[in-house]
Amino acid sequence: MTSPADKEISKPSNFLRQIIEHDLAHGTYADRKWGGSPGDAAHHAAGQTDPAKVRLRFPPEPNGYLHIGHAKSICLNFGLARDYGGVCHLRFDDTNPEKEDTEYVDSIIDAVKWLGFGWENKGETNLYQASDYFDFMYRAAEYLIEAGHAYVDEQTVEQMRLSRGDFAHPGTNSPFRSRTPEQNLARFREMRDGLHEDGSMVLRAKIDMASPNINLRDPAIYRIRRATHHNTGDKWCIYPMYTFAHPIEDALEQITHSLCTLEFEDQRPFYDWLLDRLCEGGLVATPHPHQYEFARLNLTYVLTSKRKLAQLVYDHKVSGWDDPRMPTIVGLRRRGYTPEAIQLFAERIGVTKSDSWIDYSTLEGALRDTLDPIAPRAMAVLDPIKLVLTNWDEVMGAGKLDDCNAPVHPHHPEQGTRHFKIGKEVWIERTDYEETPPKGFFRLFPAHTNAGGQAIAASKVRLKYGHVIECVGATKDASGQVTEVLAKLVPDTKSGTPGADSIKVKGVITWVGVNDAVQAEVRLYDRLFTEAHPEANGKDFLENLNPNSLSVVTAYVEPSMANVAAGQRFQFERHGYFVTDLVDHGAGKTVFNRVTGMKDSWGK
Repeated sequence: MTSPADKEISKPSNFLRQIIEHDLAHGTYADRKWGGSPGDAAHHAAGQTDPAKVRLRFPPEPNGYLHIGHAKSICLNFGLARDYGGVCHLRFDDTNPEKEDTEYVDSIIDAVKWLGFGWENKGETNLYQASDYFDFMYRAAEYLIEAGHAYVDEQTVEQMRLSRGDFAHPGTNSPFRSRTPEQNLARFREMRDGLHEDGSMVLRAKIDMASPNINLRDPAIYRIRRATHHNTGDKWCIYPMYTFAHPIEDALEQITHSLCTLEFEDQRPFYDWLLDRLCEGGLVATPHPHQYEFARLNLTYVLTSKRKLAQLVYDHKVSGWDDPRMPTIVGLRRRGYTPEAIQLFAERIGVTKSDSWIDYSTLEGALRDTLDPIAPRAMAVLDPIKLVLTNWDEVMGAGKLDDCNAPVHPHHPEQGTRHFKIGKEVWIERTDYEETPPKGFFRLFPAHTNAGGQAIAASKVRLKYGHVIECVGATKDASGQVTEVLAKLVPDTKSGTPGADSIKVKGVITWVGVNDAVQAEVRLYDRLFTEAHPEANGKDFLENLNPNSLSVVTAYVEPSMANVAAGQRFQFERHGYFVTDLVDHGAGKTVFNRVTGMKDSWGK
């Protein structure tokens, strides 16, 4: 994050950029102090003027693996901080001890780093966890009680629900709302000390039970929950609610622009109410953070509910969180997506205030645009059938192999040349032969009479980077299944030689020599759901799982693929983009995943 804020911002503008630029121009946060680490008002007052012009944060809850929606938020927050001379914190919002785990903490750190972002800034490591602020949160709760802004409620969950009212009716005050601050403080300390059962009472903010915003009708801010926390252990048996903890976390970290998705818009009044009260008490610094909402990512053919993604994993509908069909960042990475592709996708879809759906092809398009300039090329045959060149021995010599070569990348000659051999037998795609071809078919077919009674000569095609051949026919088994395709080599037509253009052909097909082919397992992934909106109109998303989302084939690839490492991406000419699998490739096993096709063909 070294780009200075005064550099011209070349990224597409959006309302969040406009807000940040306005605040920078008007010095909204110019006098903020930074104590060198998160802390209360006194801590920051003793510090220096904040060297970061803006502070943002990415605050995931470590209760699952991050998905493409989180990737958008990562790119947004870290990207804005980078572009405006600021800092973005990575903060684990770990206030719910029952659902969180260090496995998810580690996976989140890895995902953010993989996407190309970091939280180091001028010697500071801006990596935080909300649970480190539990002591301050408790102190803030006691302050609210003492100031008459909070009380302990001992109603049942059902009683509280009924007394809350609804959009048409105001709520009614709890019978415990009129307790004195001293009574509430004593009761709250009993909660802290474990003297009451889980769920028997909560601490509520005292705001307005008649507010038209139901979120301001005395929301719960602390509850009793005996659960071991992955960071604090058994120190606490009371835990803050998310809506209470989140504003405090932002304030302690001196966040300037707290970016949330639209579902938190109704919570903003409480966010401001709470920080206004804590500023009045001198607990947090001013000016306090401001929350801004943007539309979450809605991507067709994808689910981004952690709970439902977990269901797919635990019901064994997919192989795990990193299954290449999953929209998790680990799944996208194993599928073969690049950090650059996801950043480009996030930039292209932009940021808006209204919900809309993004077609999955937009994500795939960003991937193709980043892979095409860099992916080495190779030939592969995914549905192989043997092609025998019947006159090879007499033209080229019995047992002879002919050297062929091709560029590693057609636009980057500096990357060199790949080499392979052609002989009497090569592998071609089964679909490259038709005994009775349809109109417009320019690949291999024998001489035949078409439906109109017209005699059609046998086709001639070029084996890419090799020779021109003329189809002779095919060998079939007893059931009529084609087992071999037969063709004749046309002499003196090898690519790159003076005779290469002596015969004009309409068809060019890819191939791999039988002699030096590398056998590979190729996993052909497609979209996980058959419906663009798997849950539309109350559908069960499990009923819309695509039964053809994965097919596994035994393929042949050219010899340049013999010793490639896991995680390397290639364009298999004609077929699309592929990656060596991060988990299963290696140790004598060659495994490729299809990342995406050469073009969007879904539903076509």
